[in-house]
Amino acid sequence: MTKIRTTDQAQLFVWSDINPDHEADFNQWYDREHMEERVRIPGFTGARRYRAVSGSARRYLALYRASSLAGFTSEAYRKAFTKQTQWSVTNFGRMSNTRRRVMHVAQEGGFGWGGALVLIELVPGAMDAEAIGNVLSETMSKDGILRVHSMFPDEALSTPLPSENTEGRVLAPCIAVDVASEPIAEATLHDLKEKLGDAVREAETFRLMWSLDENDLPALDD
Repeated sequence: MTKIRTTDQAQLFVWSDINPDHEADFNQWYDREHMEERVRIPGFTGARRYRAVSGSARRYLALYRASSLAGFTSEAYRKAFTKQTQWSVTNFGRMSNTRRRVMHVAQEGGFGWGGALVLIELVPGAMDAEAIGNVLSETMSKDGILRVHSMFPDEALSTPLPSENTEGRVLAPCIAVDVASEPIAEATLHDLKEKLGDAVREAETFRLMWSLDENDLPALDD
């Protein structure tokens, strides 16, 4: 079985939907302002945007990587989070059914980002870290799998956005699997749901819209 490594890295995911009347502006905001703003924060290493394939009340997923959870407690992040542009305020207000989670990327295998993604939320407490690691290792050994990782939410940092319903809010650990294509994502989703059984809380597949690495960004003019 493939060896899985532990990490100190962190990842924010924002999973939400948007009214079709505002969808074009929502996408423009993400692509022309928000992704760049977040990746420029010291400690952040990249971001990716996805659209749901397998059917979801939340069609859009954004993932932001940071070198550690400390990236979400820095003064630079606090400033970015509390002093949003008007375009950001407008689009945050338009989001619906949102989930915002700051996660510790506890275990990881492989590298790179695939054209499609499997995201599985686990029932809290249903599996321990060793069992999750075994699932990641077995999954990583299969053809078409590029990267796997597990994430555990930080309760203090996972403050909800205004569009999230906080009644019965659950902070669930997640498994994410980057794969080469959407058919592989669907097959992987099926296999993992069968393997994990009642430990699965929610599961979806996504197609990659685009990714942004910190090294892609030109230096800002002084």
